[in-house]
Amino acid sequence: MTVILVLVTFLAFIVLDYVLNRRKAVAVVPVEVPQARAGAPGGDHVGGFQVPEHLSYHPGHSWLVRERKNVVRVGADEFAAALVGAVDKIELPKPGQWIRQGQKALGFYRDGEKTEMVSPTEGEVLAVNREVVNNPALLRQDPYGAGWLLTLNVPDEESTERNLIPKRLIGDWMRDAVDRLYARQPDLAGTVAADGGRPAEDLLAALPHTNWKQLTEEFFLTS
Repeated sequence: MTVILVLVTFLAFIVLDYVLNRRKAVAVVPVEVPQARAGAPGGDHVGGFQVPEHLSYHPGHSWLVRERKNVVRVGADEFAAALVGAVDKIELPKPGQWIRQGQKALGFYRDGEKTEMVSPTEGEVLAVNREVVNNPALLRQDPYGAGWLLTLNVPDEESTERNLIPKRLIGDWMRDAVDRLYARQPDLAGTVAADGGRPAEDLLAALPHTNWKQLTEEFFLTS
């Protein structure tokens, strides 16, 4: 009887050891992590548009990120870049100019028309991105990287958080914007790239009769 108990106990330890080792083997299997789009580390996609989590967003679709104490970088989000599409010219404020939050400060020209975006915060312009001024296509190609627009000196850092989208609501806000766009222009729901449902480079190019200025200003809160 004692021998049988010993054998049963020994067998139980063998089974337990096998189960534990198998769990460890499963735990170390490498998991492939999808790579973020170039120029925009991390972040999620909402309705096909990239919305990096480390950025802050203004309801008018401009973004900002803190570079260092009292200095922020500003740009236009991918939704905005896809709406303005293939612009001919980008107009930015001059270094040394003071701009207020909500002020029309970023201009985009296309086929003789101009649309504007507002600044997401208040501060003094330190520098503008000459690369994107000389090559406006960078705005659409890499809105969170090479397509940034300007840097600001923000003396009151608390002001950078005023009137911005709360972090927990960013996904809902962007989803609402995409839904409103497709509800107004149903044909746009099909204007996505063939690989994975990414938005087309120039959303409104497929709709030549759409009023570009009116539609962009509606979402940029400048109409």
